[in-house]
Amino acid sequence: MLTLILIGLLGGLITAVSPCILPVLPVVFLAGGPGTDTPPAGGRAGPVEGAGAPEAGSGTTLVAPERPAPTRLRNRRPYAVVLGLVLSFSFFTLLGVTLISALGLPEDILRYVGLALLVMIGLGLIFPRVESLLEKPFARIPQRQVNKEGSAFVLGLGLGLLYVPCAGPVLAAITVAGARGRISTDVVALTLSFAIGTAVPLLVFALAGRRVSERVAAFRTRARKLRIAAGVLMIVLACALAFDVTDAIQRALPNYTAAAQRKVEDSDAARQQLSGLYDNSNKELAKCEDGADALRSCGKAPAIEGISKWLNTPGGQPVDLKALRGKVVLIDFWTYSCINCQRSLPHIKEWNRTYKDAGLEIIGVHSPEFAFEKDAGNVASQTRKMGINYPVALDNKLTTWDNYRNRFWPAKYLIDADGTVRYFKFGEGKYAQTEDLIRDLLKQADPAVALPPRTTQSDDALTKDRTPETYLSNLRIRNYTGDPLEDDRAKTYRLPAALPVNGIGIGGTWTAGYEHFTAGADARIGLNYRAKNVNVVLAGTGQVTVRVNGKETRTVQVEGAPTLYRLVDDKDARQARLDLSVSPGIKAYSFTFG
Repeated sequence: MLTLILIGLLGGLITAVSPCILPVLPVVFLAGGPGTDTPPAGGRAGPVEGAGAPEAGSGTTLVAPERPAPTRLRNRRPYAVVLGLVLSFSFFTLLGVTLISALGLPEDILRYVGLALLVMIGLGLIFPRVESLLEKPFARIPQRQVNKEGSAFVLGLGLGLLYVPCAGPVLAAITVAGARGRISTDVVALTLSFAIGTAVPLLVFALAGRRVSERVAAFRTRARKLRIAAGVLMIVLACALAFDVTDAIQRALPNYTAAAQRKVEDSDAARQQLSGLYDNSNKELAKCEDGADALRSCGKAPAIEGISKWLNTPGGQPVDLKALRGKVVLIDFWTYSCINCQRSLPHIKEWNRTYKDAGLEIIGVHSPEFAFEKDAGNVASQTRKMGINYPVALDNKLTTWDNYRNRFWPAKYLIDADGTVRYFKFGEGKYAQTEDLIRDLLKQADPAVALPPRTTQSDDALTKDRTPETYLSNLRIRNYTGDPLEDDRAKTYRLPAALPVNGIGIGGTWTAGYEHFTAGADARIGLNYRAKNVNVVLAGTGQVTVRVNGKETRTVQVEGAPTLYRLVDDKDARQARLDLSVSPGIKAYSFTFG
């Protein structure tokens, strides 16, 4: 068990510094507040204990006793908010599904409760009367300081319900155990050690916020304004989480902890410990190595079963793997709030479009990480939004996940025409290799098949000379050409007539911010790119007119939260000039190239 606890701790530590926890960091930082709690300056002193009244007729003039120094009480808000987050996350990850099912509540009730608590805490920071209401449940606790940390603890409970860390094998094992009701001593120990591991960096961040508030004079002299600003930030964060605005930011960031996570959580020792939490069915899958560079024989493909609903099939009918014999099947395990899954989807959709007529069938198995991802309406809405048109199975009980002994979101399994698993890949990456193996299996199934050109090149060829990802950020924009950017203020720019290779310029009115540029009147973007396809993340309502080398090619309708839009989709890579005319109010985040 000690090894299991160590794996959980290290996995939690890595998760807590990953891009997936960025949405909660500003709230954790601001949770510290002022470092001491003292009576207000100039306040009237009350009676001093033990000071008696003068005796009648004594003629003695009493000297007023010295007023005792204010008691300095150490602020424990950082500890309270992190404790609340850890307890809430641990409890509901393990028992949330069971409780929701037993009470007959909606699957996404915990998410809505978390959002409501975040909004209430924000209102409490803005309006003291609301904060006093939040602290009333703690009023019977005699310690005065504990009472004052009540709202911080409630904040932590709310964050724990909204905390969606990047899922690796450790969190996957915990989630599956909770969903299947297999809660053993080992699972509880793994859950608590993982939660403590994530808490350590978050606590350091919260304590840093407390120290800044104690040391920086502006925090002390403008405490009321800062509390209001923090409250507004929490309400804005709740709205961003509710409408998935934070997903676009997370997708744009590289998964810089992936290598460390794999080294710890997918090591031989971790596999041995975590596999002990499952049964011994379909052990033949253990013969194969994740991401092997050649096809292997990994045993017969387990059944897709325990599915609560099918999407994108005629009449919602289930798909039977046995009926697909003679075809090559790719099974993709994913869940819609997983940023890693969202990054891999463009490749899978492209393979479906390119190879379906050649005999490839893709099945998405949606295995939820959190309770709100079990709601069929949510999954159907996100499936449409992401442009997924191949069959999707809702594996709410994680039965198929268990059948395949899976440990990762996302995970891809390749099954040959005879129904044998020949390859699997956990996590992101190795897309060119996976596509090559798809092509090999299609050739084996039908030697006479005429395959279309590859959608991806080798990893080296894919990135060679290709325009790099370009952020529309006043601090991170690369290869910008044109008038100097003015931070967070509307300004009219002149779009250069000529741009260097990989260069970008803007014209018309724009407000250049850190996370995005917001279009104003006559807003335009020019980009001299070298790639096969061009994508952009946009939000708002309006339209974008696309011109390539001066010729209008399409009009993109933009609506809602930040979403990836395809602007150019050529058969071959080329160098070209892209010009966009953007409706006022639309926010542009970043360009990506393929």
